[in-house]
Order: sequence, then structure tokens, then C-alpha cells
Amino acid sequence: MIEFRRSEENPVLIPNPDNDWEGEATFNGCPVVVRGGVVLLYRAESLPITIGDAGRRISSIGYASSNDGIHFKNRRQLVRPEYDWERYGCEDPRVTKLDGKYYIFYTALSQYPFRAEGIKVGLAITRDFKQIEAKHPVTTFNSKAMALFPERINGKIAAVLTVNTDQPPVKIAIAIFDDENQIWSDKYWAEWYARLNYNVIPLERSANDQIEVGAPPIKTKYGWLLLYSHIQNYFSPPPTFGVEAAILNLNNPHELLSRTKKPLLVPREEYEKYGRVPNIIFPSGAIAKGKELYLYYGAADTICAVATIEFDGLIRETLGIDTNIVKLERFIDNPILLPNPKNSWESQAIFNPGAIYEEGRVHLVYRAMSQDNTSVFGYASSANGTHIIERLPEPIYLPRKDFEMKLVAGGNSGCEDPRLTRIGEELYMCYTAFNGKDPPRVALTSIKMVDFLNKRWQWTEPVLISPPNTADKDAAIFPRKIKGKYAILHRPGDSIWIDFVDDLNFDGNRWIYGEVLMTPAQMPGESKKIGIAGPPIETPYGWLLLYHGITVEESYYNIRAALLSLNDPLHVIGRTHIPILEPETDYEKKGVVSNAVFSCGAVVIENKLFFYYGAADKVIAVATVALSELLDRLKP
Repeated sequence: MIEFRRSEENPVLIPNPDNDWEGEATFNGCPVVVRGGVVLLYRAESLPITIGDAGRRISSIGYASSNDGIHFKNRRQLVRPEYDWERYGCEDPRVTKLDGKYYIFYTALSQYPFRAEGIKVGLAITRDFKQIEAKHPVTTFNSKAMALFPERINGKIAAVLTVNTDQPPVKIAIAIFDDENQIWSDKYWAEWYARLNYNVIPLERSANDQIEVGAPPIKTKYGWLLLYSHIQNYFSPPPTFGVEAAILNLNNPHELLSRTKKPLLVPREEYEKYGRVPNIIFPSGAIAKGKELYLYYGAADTICAVATIEFDGLIRETLGIDTNIVKLERFIDNPILLPNPKNSWESQAIFNPGAIYEEGRVHLVYRAMSQDNTSVFGYASSANGTHIIERLPEPIYLPRKDFEMKLVAGGNSGCEDPRLTRIGEELYMCYTAFNGKDPPRVALTSIKMVDFLNKRWQWTEPVLISPPNTADKDAAIFPRKIKGKYAILHRPGDSIWIDFVDDLNFDGNRWIYGEVLMTPAQMPGESKKIGIAGPPIETPYGWLLLYHGITVEESYYNIRAALLSLNDPLHVIGRTHIPILEPETDYEKKGVVSNAVFSCGAVVIENKLFFYYGAADKVIAVATVALSELLDRLKP
């Protein structure tokens, strides 16, 4: 099993009795890369200082620099107690560079004897580690171990922190800020704390254990790596201090993708077992150097030490994540279709295309929206799956029935999100019908395949197939019968449902119902709703179902895949645990609906899956993956 390897140079920082401010202990160091070198901020504990009638040791934050991250020099005091809210000590710094500034979060002690209500987070800001340009008390409640993410997430500042460290149960949680000033806003934190459970990352295992943020998050292509302290039996001694790791979703760090099942490092060496507080190792910072991850940690609350681990191995083996995860590859010339201002019916947006591959062409039926928010369907085609060779100047499908005609001036209405299924010589199209007033419902129409290919748009009269007074969307028909019945997927509410019917001759008085196939609660991480992308694709190993989820916190869309049993599609064989597509590019993040990737269809051409999707409800894009590669991740 892969594990951390301690540096032979340990300890890398020890107390200096010549400096009173760091004469007792130097530990819990947090590194940051500065101009190719490493700056280490660390907790320095002084020799006893007389305060009143007693001698006390006061913590401050020290600075040291190094060319190699191991041998440190130029030690000096950087942050010391100055204000009432930190008068009894500044402990355990975590430093992150963001937007040209270094944000140094630390534990600020305002009361002695130490009490939970006097243990909170403070912040110092510098641009050069020479001058502290601002200091702020941050949290209004008992908390420690806060750190910023090193880049904005969806345009916002993000942080991770530990709450209720001294009045358990302790929680590790995420905070999202619109701007810098919210970081030290009492109003912000009052509202945030009232919704604490909504912001928690579920890392605790037992009521007897203690957890605390270790290093500031590190970005990897698989997610945010969070190293943290996990102390077993903290409330029923003897405790065991350990270092563990978790992976959080890149676009939604509230979502826990994976975590270690046991410690990566526990006290073993003499300098970890013996010191001011024996048998303690505490992770406080980390940096990536080449293929190695360097972990900096405090040992026995006395010295700073370093351990390394092979980065890819940590992700692959320890966290149980396959580093060869499947991701859809975006076409380099995306988007492939844009709104056309010359055609009023598609002048505002075109998106969410259904797709079918016939006679050597990919046929796209896409949702088009006019300036008055009426949706109709347009047509385009491609010979190679990526380059559009034909696009019709007129819509091929218009609202015709009362249930899809506009009832609210300027509001959304019409025919939305087409999904195409060929069964025999008939092409069926499920879509969302909406009049702007009643709940959206599933409508069904069809056309002869020969008419579709010859662009004779002789669609049958649409009929509603989902129940009245119930919002229902994201419907598609399986491309063949299963055990003598037609199978239909749809989404009433927040989950994917499946129903089996004897025929497709709906008359407007018969509705699809069925049972739940997948729910948001079954998704890895948190989603508030899920729905299918396009109709399932039959493979020798099962039905390939691509589907979307909408995250709870930021409401962004992502795409995952599942494999359903061929003869019993209620049986889910496998799922991808990490999104195979999520908003990353400007055209996916900015549009009519920000941070949206939404699909109604995909096709397979020579073992390559072509996935067509609407980006930010504005344009159409395509992404591909080898079908065999995707199936390999889903097969048991």
C-alpha cells in the first residue's frame, strides 16, 4: 500500500532558544511557493512571558524561507497578537495566494483561561510577507483551521474551515463568498452558521472522533485534494492522531467524491512520540513538487516535519479513484451551432439537441428560442459528427396544441428539449410541452422515417402522455421492446422514473407513471435533481444511459453515465462516480442559464460516442469519447 515517507532531514524546523518568541516550540507549518522557493509560516510558541502575576507562553506566527522546501533560513516573527480579539495568541496559520494577495488564516485567542467562545478565526493579509496590510477577526463562533481555495470557483471566493472545535460535535464545512469583504462580515457569518448543516462536508466517522482541516486545498484534475486531521477516540482516550485525505468536486466543493478509509500517517518516530504533547502529528500544509506531494506537519506540538507521497498513487490507490477516469473530450471548434439573428425564431438561443444517426449522417433536432421566449425545433446535420453541413432556415416543428401555446406574454412557452427514438420505420419524439401557465408535461409525436429523411415534416398530432397537474420532463423511449413492452423514462419531480407500456397509442387519457429508477440521493455527492440526457443506447453489456444532475449549492449541471441491465433496466449495473462533463469553458458558464451542460441525444459512430449538448442554454456543442472506454468504467 502506498504511504507517506518521512524526510530523512526531519525535523525541518526546531525551536530557537535565542529568540524568545519561538524558544519553546515551532510547529504546524504551512508552506506556499513564492518565486520558485518555499515560504513556511509556522506557529511559534514563546518562552514563558510574565502577564499579570503569571508566566504564560504566547503563540505567534513565524516566517522562514527555503530554496528546496527542506532547509529553512531567514526566520522572523510575522504575525503577533495586537488586538483584543487575538490578545492571547495567534496559532496554526494556513496561507493561500489569491488575486495577488496572501491570505493568512489563523486561530485567534481572545480569552484566558481558554474557552470555546474565545477561540475563533483571524486573518492577516500581505502581498510580500514584509508588511501586514490588514488584519480582521473573521468568524463569530468557535472555529479553527480555515483556508482559502487557491482560485475562485464559479467566480466566487471559497474557503474550508473547522467549526465547533472546542464544543463538539465538530464539523468541517465550506463557505462561499461573493467578495473579499464577506470574509470578515458578521452578518455573513450569522446567516452562514444558521445554515451550518447545509455547508458541512461529511467526514466524521464516529462521535468519539475529532476532525480538523489540515492543508489548504490543492487542485488536481480529479478534484480538490483536502488533507485533514482525523483523531480516533479523541473523547475516549487514548486518542490516535492521523492524517487522512478527501477529494471534493472541482466546481462544487460541497460535494465529497471520495475519502481515505484509514490514516496515511500516524505517530511513529521519536520526534512524533516525544515532545511538549506526545504522540501527535498534525497536518498543516502541503505543496506539489513534480510527481510528489510534500506534506508539512507538526510533531508532538514541538517541531515541524515533512513527509512525501507519490501524487498519482495517492489519488489512485489511497482514495480509490481511477486516475484514468473517463472524461468527454470537447470538440476543439465548439460551439458547433450558434443562434442566428437573421431568423427571429432562433435569434435568442439554440440548445438541447436530440440526435439520431441515419444514412451516414447525424441528424440534430434542436430547441430554438425567439426573443419572446417561444421554443420551437430546428434542424441541422453533420456527416462526420462535428462539422455542420446543413441547417434549415425554417423550423421543422411548431407549437400546435393549447397545452404548448403561449398563455403568458413574454414568458417561456412552446416545445422544449426533443428526444428522438427510432423503432422500426417510425421515429418517435418526446418533448416538454409548456404554455407558460400550467405545469410542463411530456408530449409525444412521431413521423415516418422516410418522411424525416426526406424532410417532409408530416408529424402526427402531439398528445400529452404524463399526468395532468404534475411537472414532468426529460422523457425518452427505449429503442426496442423489453419483455414485450415499451419502456419510457421520464422525470416527475426530482428523480428518474421508468414505466413499461403495452403500446405507444396514447389518446390523451392514459398516462405514464411507473417506478423510480434513480434518485438524487443515490448520486455521489449532492444533487437536488437528476434527469436523463438522451434515450438509452443499447450495447452488448447493457443500456448506456447518460444523465444530468443539478448541484444543490451552486445549481450547475453536470453529466454522468450509468449502465442498465438489458433485460431488466431497473437494475443499475454501474455508474461513473465523477462527472464526465461539467461546465468549464466560457460558452458553458455564460449564457442564458449559466453553468449548464444539458443534452437530449448522443450517437455512436465507429465505436466513438458523440455527445451533443446545449451549453449555458445558448449554443450547441459536442464532446466525444471512445464507447469501449466508457463501458469499461461501467462494466462490473
